[in-house]
Amino acid sequence: MSGWLLFRFLRKAGRDVADRLRRRVVDELTTTFASRYTRAVGFAEALQPDVLLACQQKATGEKFLIDPTRD
Repeated sequence: MSGWLLFRFLRKAGRDVADRLRRRVVDELTTTFASRYTRAVGFAEALQPDVLLACQQKATGEKFLIDPTRD
């Protein structure tokens, strides 16, 4: 995550602003910040050649969620 500007911004903004932004994300997780995934896969499945090929396609509306709790 090196170089990702969000962390730098949150440090500069201060605890109150960061807490308010986190609360907004939690409150709007199923609306504003909702995501839809084509498929959820675990780490092992994500390394299978057919899944890797599907993940690398630049297709509109196609997202894969890598879920570390899956086998």
